[in-house]
Amino acid sequence: MPGLDGIFITPLEPARAGVTLAVKDLFDTAGIRTTYGSAVFAEHVPSKTATAVARLEAAGYVNAGKANLHEFAWGITSENEHYGRVPNPVAPGRIAGGSSGGSAAALAAGLVDAALGTDSGGSIRIPSACCGTTGFKPSFGLVPLDGCFPLAPSYDHAGPMARDVAGCERVMAALVPGFAVVETALDELAVGIAWTELADPLVCARVESAAALVPGARPLEVPLPPAAAYPVFQREAAIVHEPIWRDHRDLYGANVAAKVERALRVTDEEFERAARERALYRERMADAMDGVDLLLTPTLTTVAPRAGLGDLALREALIRLTFPWNTVGAPALALPCGSAEDGLPASVQLVGRPGEDALVLAAGRMLEARLR
Repeated sequence: MPGLDGIFITPLEPARAGVTLAVKDLFDTAGIRTTYGSAVFAEHVPSKTATAVARLEAAGYVNAGKANLHEFAWGITSENEHYGRVPNPVAPGRIAGGSSGGSAAALAAGLVDAALGTDSGGSIRIPSACCGTTGFKPSFGLVPLDGCFPLAPSYDHAGPMARDVAGCERVMAALVPGFAVVETALDELAVGIAWTELADPLVCARVESAAALVPGARPLEVPLPPAAAYPVFQREAAIVHEPIWRDHRDLYGANVAAKVERALRVTDEEFERAARERALYRERMADAMDGVDLLLTPTLTTVAPRAGLGDLALREALIRLTFPWNTVGAPALALPCGSAEDGLPASVQLVGRPGEDALVLAAGRMLEARLR
């Protein structure tokens, strides 16, 4: 089991009695250094704790440490140029995924009981898939993001990470006042299956085996978002970073710097076209899911890639099946579903309509039981 290096930036000692929690170092914590994974904020100590963290602490979760992440949460490898590469406890030499890589790795290493992450394009689900853990991206706006450094605000979500679905449900109950865990029967749900053909052979096989455990699940044609919609994300990120970039450009790591430079070049015309494309995509996705309660897909098309390849080389492939649900704001759960290529974890993704978070988690809990 790896030590804290690369996983925790600021481990907190001694731990008090309670359920231990890793907090992604994107959330402010009063009196505790909060770097956002960046050298710009290396000595930043907030005076106020983010609402999501405060709610978890009030519910009895104990902050065991601030978890490392991809710089400014803008990346999918958690190979942080300032605070070290997050190791993958279940797959040495492979990426832990990102941007909430430290949160997933802490869970996989048995260092904590639960974790709090963020997800703007897959940043909860990608590391959960890479590390063989469970992660849930709630519906847009359900979990408060005040006190959390933004990436692209209309894509940003905060949510739970755990070793099973029940762990995610318990975190959600603490994060969202009035959130109720529900019961459902998979046999009573209409479930569509999509995108399995895009995955590597054994990942495809594991996901299709999971789908076979859901009676009546059927193939469904579901569109992927057009590339022309992505400048909305870039423009939002550029607005966040422009004032920091102007004063601290030399403190950015090369990986994130390249993305900031591209985002700053997005024109008004490209942004306006992208906004139209995004709106049309949301309509198409609503139509595609008409008649089904849930959609089942691979979380990733592959197992955890080898470390050292770099975010820019891996990003497009790894967000391919996760980013759509940030585009539409729908709840999405990543759940391990067996071993695939190189004996590494495969992950299945369950998605519902916006607002149907409890149903997605309940179905995930039932599927998880059948996968064991």
